[in-house]
Amino acid sequence: MILLDTCALLWLIHDPAKLSKAATRAIQAHDRSRHVSSVSAWEIAIKVAAGKLTLPAGMTTETWFSRALAAYGITEICPNGALFCRAVALPAIHRDPCDRLLVATAAAHRLAIVTADTIIPQYTIINVIW
Repeated sequence: MILLDTCALLWLIHDPAKLSKAATRAIQAHDRSRHVSSVSAWEIAIKVAAGKLTLPAGMTTETWFSRALAAYGITEICPNGALFCRAVALPAIHRDPCDRLLVATAAAHRLAIVTADTIIPQYTIINVIW
């Protein structure tokens, strides 16, 4: 079972060549157990609003996100209060609160996280695939 971080999700959809070979193998091998956090929808919406990411013409982030998940058989994990508290309680290794939430999500759900982030692997409570 795997959790895709936001960049892994974007690359899977728009530029699969950016995924590492290990990430690609993991995504293919876990065709029935791919997950993404709702926080990724928020991060993507922020990038779109800031002009750092362009979606297909006329497509909202909400539509893009739901279609991407459906097309790749990805299950969305919605964080709850406990996950937010766990993210805050993590060692202060990563400064990005979204990435800390992804680490907490992966740990709570016993998922390996697919990420190119170089700081996340410092959390020994999760397995990282890249």
